[in-house]
Amino acid sequence: MCNKREIKISVRNLVEFILRSGDLDISFRSMSRAVEGTRAHQKVQKSKDENYQSEVTLKHSFEYKGFIFMIEGRADGIIKERVEDSIQIDEAEVEKQSISNICIDEIKSTNKPLERIDENHNQVHWAQVKCYAYIYCLQNKLDTIDVQLTYFHLETEVTKCIRKKLSLMDLEEFFYNILDKYIVWANFTFQWTIIRNNSVQELVFPFDKYRIGQRELAISVYRTIRDGQKIFVQAPTGIGKTISTLFPTVKAFSEGHTSKVFYLTAKTIARQVAEEAFKKMRQKGLRFKTLTLTAKDKICFKEESRCAPEYCEYANGHFDRVNDALLDILNNEDELSRAIIEVYSKKYNICPFEFSLDLAIWADCVICDFNYVFDPRVYLRRFFDFNGNDYTFLIDEAHNLVDRSREMFSATLFKKSFLDLKRVFKDKEPKIAKALNKVNTYMLKMKKLCGKENFYIQKKMPNDIIQILNSLMSESEEFLAKKQGTEGHKELLELFFEALSFTRILELYDDRYVTYVEKDNRDIKLKIFCLDPSYLLSEAVKRGKASVFFSATLSPIEYFKDILGGNKNDKIMILPSPFDKKNLLLMIASNVSTRYKDRENSYNIIADYIEATVSNKKGNYMVFFPSYRYMKAVYERFTEKHPRYNTIIQTNTMTEEEREEYLNKFRHNPRETLISFAVMGGIFSEGVDLKGDRLSGAIIIGVGLPQICLERNIIKDYFNERNNKGFNYAYMYPGMNKVLQSAGRVIRTEKDRGIVLLIDDRFSYNYYKRIFPKEWRHNIQVFSPEHTKIMTTSFWYNSNS
Repeated sequence: MCNKREIKISVRNLVEFILRSGDLDISFRSMSRAVEGTRAHQKVQKSKDENYQSEVTLKHSFEYKGFIFMIEGRADGIIKERVEDSIQIDEAEVEKQSISNICIDEIKSTNKPLERIDENHNQVHWAQVKCYAYIYCLQNKLDTIDVQLTYFHLETEVTKCIRKKLSLMDLEEFFYNILDKYIVWANFTFQWTIIRNNSVQELVFPFDKYRIGQRELAISVYRTIRDGQKIFVQAPTGIGKTISTLFPTVKAFSEGHTSKVFYLTAKTIARQVAEEAFKKMRQKGLRFKTLTLTAKDKICFKEESRCAPEYCEYANGHFDRVNDALLDILNNEDELSRAIIEVYSKKYNICPFEFSLDLAIWADCVICDFNYVFDPRVYLRRFFDFNGNDYTFLIDEAHNLVDRSREMFSATLFKKSFLDLKRVFKDKEPKIAKALNKVNTYMLKMKKLCGKENFYIQKKMPNDIIQILNSLMSESEEFLAKKQGTEGHKELLELFFEALSFTRILELYDDRYVTYVEKDNRDIKLKIFCLDPSYLLSEAVKRGKASVFFSATLSPIEYFKDILGGNKNDKIMILPSPFDKKNLLLMIASNVSTRYKDRENSYNIIADYIEATVSNKKGNYMVFFPSYRYMKAVYERFTEKHPRYNTIIQTNTMTEEEREEYLNKFRHNPRETLISFAVMGGIFSEGVDLKGDRLSGAIIIGVGLPQICLERNIIKDYFNERNNKGFNYAYMYPGMNKVLQSAGRVIRTEKDRGIVLLIDDRFSYNYYKRIFPKEWRHNIQVFSPEHTKIMTTSFWYNSNS
């Protein structure tokens, strides 16, 4: 926003923010209540007649105490009660007089006995419905209106309605009393907007000059945000993608083209890069509030992340203290990092995760994982309840969103979990055991469909499991709410949310899905699998105004544009490498096959190619493989043939500390050669920034094809039907993406020089070369380890001269 005194907030956020108090309670009961609350709304609404209008959006813009407020919300129901008038008058007059009364209805679910609920039960509930009623009265020129709270008892499904008639004058007084309490926050917002926007106007690009392509990228990002569009950008490693997207976004922010930025990533390292970019801009005078959201399990102060007042002192009385903490941190901090949030959370004795979510409302930029915007089960509904938000989504390393979104939009059940738990509950909780057995029986029925095969695939949705899962969840609720800590509780809780996830994803099921059953060792897997996430992603980005998808490896870009939900009107941009091509020696060893059937015969020659690549310059090198098994076999052969080299190898169960220790071995000015063996697509092939002489080269074994499996073949068959590119979409493009990411570790700055050796005959095929980025066109074919040694000798000699 520009320097206007504009405040946009939802009715619910307004009243809950001002009136909240007491404990934070996200126990099972409160979580299941949220789920059941949605069902309760739907049951009540469906039971009404034609006079009941459900989910009515109400908006009100007005000026008050120097601010322009834009307040909106969605009433659960508006009841238009009609009477028959026996007096004979014309039709227009009948229509006008036949509506005798208007009532605004707010539905709330409860487990509390209805006889214990009276009109003083919950003032926040009344506040919400009164605000809706006030807006409706204003817009429809009513002097009086009825307000009603409908309490739906979750166990008995009986409702209790508490109704009042209120005047416009009473509602107006109440409404402005709430606003008066909010003015301190409105003033903060206004003052902060001036400070922030003034700093942005004076902000200059935080580096001495733009690299090749950076200015062009920055201009395109700015225009995309200004015009509310989508763009897909392939920007090579080292161009400075993060600052080139954030800097123009910050500029667009101060000019009113967006009101909040979500910087979305798949990995922690990318979030750290975004934080560093903001630090650079702050050094140039920027004032901008940035929040990094950390997963609940990581930021929780307790051993178990259970938000219940009887267990956690930070949850006990959380809402009595959190607004004071908000005002304190917002007045004193711009960088709302995990460390800063933890300091203030301990100072005020509040939950750090819930505190983070509140801070997201006040932050200018939220740096977070993909799932906070895209995952239908956990996205931040507090921001996305209404369409038309002018948010900007900056989607970093967007190539990772393909597989991540498939998993976000899919759901899985395993038979063994239900059978094992049935045995636990057989005697002590027979109703739960019976419900578990029904799921187990259903899974057995699905197993029979496999016949002699290990799998069965169907396009139709498995409707018949919905009632079975709902029954299990219903039978489980009381036990989960009251018997925490008893045998089977933790396992049943996990199954409850797996069942809930399954039923929610079923609501998205269409012709882009399949259902498959697979025999998995001694278990049975049932999965509703999203083959094509493009539609759901395109719907998700409508939660904002503009989206920038960017990565060093969106190649081929038309594939990523298609699979990530782009359309023909969306822009694409492919930027050249900013670095001198002479800095990279790119070699292809095309006399080796790394196909699965040929791997055993390749160990010796690959070991020799590795030695030839590293022998001419003391340095650090990474060797990337398509699998752990292949990597281990070559590692053993290499260390046997060339024992003089210092080697390290990635394992598939590395802790954070072990990963850090692994990377710390890549030292500047190495005194001896280090050869790292790692896996393509793994933790060391993306987001690792080893600048200068910390990495001298990368050797990439194979074209990175994902392992042949049922899911990949289902994807292949689906896209063969759709566009005849099944193998490309399922195997080739994802594989080459891993190759490009791995190779991207080598050249990070304009001063870097290094070697990339690609080992596989397929790299010389035209249909692979077409995917190569432009900066790879100067590749050289080598025909033996000896030839490789000659080429590396020449490269390093010319580098030193």
